[in-house]
Amino acid sequence: MPHATDAARFVEGSTLRHVVVMAGTGAIGLVAVFAVDLLNLLYLSLLGDPRIVAAVGFAGAVGFLQFSLVIGMTIGLGAIASREIGAGDAASARRIAGGSLAVTLAATALLGTTTALLRWPILAMVGASGPTEALAAEFLLIVAPTLPLVAGGMCFSALLRSVGDARRALNVTLFAAVAAAAFDPVLIFGLHLGLLGAAISTLLSRLVLFTIGWQGAMRRHDLVGPIVPAAIARDLRRVFTIAGPAMLTNLATPVSSAYVTHSMARFGTEAVAGQASIDRLVPVAFGLVFALTGAVGPILAQNLGAGRLDRVRGALRDSLLFVVVSVAVAWLLLFLVQGPIVTVFAPHGAAAALVRLFCTWLAGSFLFTGALFVANAAFNNLGFPLLSTLFNWGRATLGTIPLVALGAQYGPPGVLTGQAAGSLVFGIVAVIVAFRVVGRLGDRRETVHPDAPALSGASATAALAALTAPAREEQRPRAAT
Repeated sequence: MPHATDAARFVEGSTLRHVVVMAGTGAIGLVAVFAVDLLNLLYLSLLGDPRIVAAVGFAGAVGFLQFSLVIGMTIGLGAIASREIGAGDAASARRIAGGSLAVTLAATALLGTTTALLRWPILAMVGASGPTEALAAEFLLIVAPTLPLVAGGMCFSALLRSVGDARRALNVTLFAAVAAAAFDPVLIFGLHLGLLGAAISTLLSRLVLFTIGWQGAMRRHDLVGPIVPAAIARDLRRVFTIAGPAMLTNLATPVSSAYVTHSMARFGTEAVAGQASIDRLVPVAFGLVFALTGAVGPILAQNLGAGRLDRVRGALRDSLLFVVVSVAVAWLLLFLVQGPIVTVFAPHGAAAALVRLFCTWLAGSFLFTGALFVANAAFNNLGFPLLSTLFNWGRATLGTIPLVALGAQYGPPGVLTGQAAGSLVFGIVAVIVAFRVVGRLGDRRETVHPDAPALSGASATAALAALTAPAREEQRPRAAT
């Protein structure tokens, strides 16, 4: 049986090739999942009740919040495991994975159950009301408690990426998507369960996600070791130096999204339905960019563990090139096929206008969102996770709330335009700082030690100022790499 001692494959070979292979295979699985989610929305829209589509939008905003916390934990686990593997200590990686997985499953079980119990006040907070709120509550009651299945599957996938097994990491999400594609029409139409059928299909597909992940990470690679009580506190501190700030970072996006949903709700059910269609269209169109955030992390972390800062810099540069090409192609395709998209997913009123606006103009703003994703991956994996928190919350607050509030004065299109505008400044500045981080690490002729503590909140701001300042002449020459 292959073991976690598999070679740290990202410390040699073309970094661009590693980025393309990891992001490409990751995108297949992600796009499959999101494409099924989009197909699910199409099935529900065929029921002829816009309240059902809006209910999925409100439930999706709540689910986005849950997912963001889970993703934060997988970022921390993947980064630390990749560092240990890059440094040649597979036994430590297995021990850390075992303790982290146990804590993650327990925490998400509590979070999912709490969300189900408090679903009514939570939905009210994001602007749901009346029959739409009741439908969304029905959906959440079934889906929210299954969060541990998602968390486990995503942790397994992150561990598979940490050893460079892109194919099995892909299978985790791909098989789940195939399962959902098979269950959806049967449950929604065949058994006439409607929204309830969509919820049951989600539950079953998450079970498949967990099972396939477990088979790849534990049976094929033996990446998860037994819990060691004496080491679990120390190991979790290491993981949470990255996972904690990453969770705070990821919370910014759903909080921002919830504010946008609440702002859109004032314009009626059609506006919310249009936004729900866009929210499900975005991950399908920009699946390569979404996949890149998880794909580039192990590449950066393994090379950091091996002391190869030249390769860290190259991977960062190649990732940004990948973003530019991916967004340009996706934007062109959305512009060319916007007619059929509108006809199928948002044929009437405000919903149609919003989808056309996105496909024609606002899709291009994802270039800056993608740049922010890459910068966040660099911060999280190079020992500066609170810089990621700083930029994401900056975009979610200063880059969203005032601009969306201003845009709301001009109707639903203004809300989406305001949301898109906030990505521009924060994406550009975050990338500049990310390169400064790598450059200063090289200038100081040191790498970030795996046990180094994360920056404090105050020092993160100070680090931002220091990293963007011109380099001093008295600094030591850059290390040869």
